Amino acid sequence: MATRSSAFAIRELEDFFVPMLRNCFNVVKLKKIQAHIVKLSLSQSNFLLTKMVDVCDNIGNIEYASLLFKQVVKPNGFSYNAMIRAYTHHHQYGVAITLYQNMLRDPQTDNPIWPDKFTFPFVIKCSAGLLCHFLGQELHAQVCKFGPKSNLIIENALIDMYTKCYNFIDAHKVFERMTERDTISWNCLLFGHVRLGQMRRARAIFDDMPDKTIVSWTTLISGYARIGCYVDALDVFRRMQVVGIEPDEISIVSVLPACAQLGALEVGKWIHMYSDKNGLSCKTNICNALIEMYAKCGCIDEARQLFGNMVDRDVITWSTMLGGLANHGKAREAIELFQDMQIAKVQPNGITFLSILSACTHAGLWDEGLKYFDCMRCVCRIEPEIEHYGCLIDLLGRSGRLVETLDAIQKMPMKPDSKIWGSLLSSCRIHSNLEIAIIAMEHLLEFEPDDTGNYVLLSNIYADLGKWEGVSRMRKLIRSKSMQKMPGCSVIEVNNVVQDFVSGDHSKPFSKDVFWILELLALHQDRTDDMREVAQED
Repeated sequence: MATRSSAFAIRELEDFFVPMLRNCFNVVKLKKIQAHIVKLSLSQSNFLLTKMVDVCDNIGNIEYASLLFKQVVKPNGFSYNAMIRAYTHHHQYGVAITLYQNMLRDPQTDNPIWPDKFTFPFVIKCSAGLLCHFLGQELHAQVCKFGPKSNLIIENALIDMYTKCYNFIDAHKVFERMTERDTISWNCLLFGHVRLGQMRRARAIFDDMPDKTIVSWTTLISGYARIGCYVDALDVFRRMQVVGIEPDEISIVSVLPACAQLGALEVGKWIHMYSDKNGLSCKTNICNALIEMYAKCGCIDEARQLFGNMVDRDVITWSTMLGGLANHGKAREAIELFQDMQIAKVQPNGITFLSILSACTHAGLWDEGLKYFDCMRCVCRIEPEIEHYGCLIDLLGRSGRLVETLDAIQKMPMKPDSKIWGSLLSSCRIHSNLEIAIIAMEHLLEFEPDDTGNYVLLSNIYADLGKWEGVSRMRKLIRSKSMQKMPGCSVIEVNNVVQDFVSGDHSKPFSKDVFWILELLALHQDRTDDMREVAQED
């Protein structure tokens, strides 16, 4: 009877601290509460330990949670689960797995502590975070051993783990054996295929989904945009609106690059108005995407106005605006903006320098470009990547310093790719330098042996120098290799729908009408020319 009364009293004391811990939002207050707990001889209470670890998890002090856990001599399953959960939330996956292993062989307890439905979701998430496929399979086996046999949260975690570890066979097996599925189950499988660019499989899963959420639609949109299927991305975005799902911040940021690449200005403007109406225009990432869209659609003034109205600008904002000015040939404005960026004390990154180097290259500002390349390495301590060297090679080549350009290529810290050698060949075409052009062509043959454009460039250099034997040799090579030029492609936006046209493609349902109208236009042009000739004769 006395034992029961003692246990009841302890329980009452533990319950007394629960509201205090629930309203604890900093470690100073937590330490004060802990002092009272120790004073009342409750320092070994697993119930209070669990609550204190949860507080540490919420305030982000995982180190203090670890100290609290180590002070308890016999932690129970709830305490282990709380600590594993805290480690997982703070991405300390390896530590969480080690703690899980200690839980299975805890020397402080006579009875083993078995994992339960609260343990497995987090340790499985840890194996996904570590991209450890074999650990995931071992945990899956332990789920089968310890149970529960069927648990939606655990099964979703397994699907997520297997897809992140690129094991789609086991992911689909778990999915197919589930007695119950929710939208998370479908989305995990969908996101796995999208992440690998397997859009046909992803689209099939998406079409089979009984309930599609905004996450499902956004995942598919971003997947199409990531692999360059911009028309499909816009089509899915429109379908999402048709079924009554309103775009959110993530879906807008996902679809705007497709608008930018396709020049779908009207859709982009609609998104801008929608963002204004729904209070999303204050989001920096949405403004960044809108600036890029306007710039790539040729509306640099709108991009500049949006940039000027922004309150919070990050390095992506500045770099995007710089890139837009560079692509519109406004090199001087780009340089001024870069100076404003330095005044604003925003640290530039590699993309920033890529934009400013591109601006200098296309505007013929050779000395300024070299100055910024040196600034990137020596002042900002940013190691140039191959794209930066591409700008440097283009800059030197356009200025006519071809020997220096070749020397820079040979001294690059990484192996030059086809774009580097192609840039050198183009510069040789501008300055009619056959000797270095042949060197560039020899390297291009390793990367692009069947690229017609390279042969044509070299042939033009031979022609500029009057070396017609070389021209003839290039043409024979093109014929002997049966090379064909890549078909041209163009897109137009009509009534907010983007249509793409590929040379020689007759598959579209309206192709006959298009070609018929083209023939009419050609006949009309011929008649107009004839009438002009007659008028001139008169």
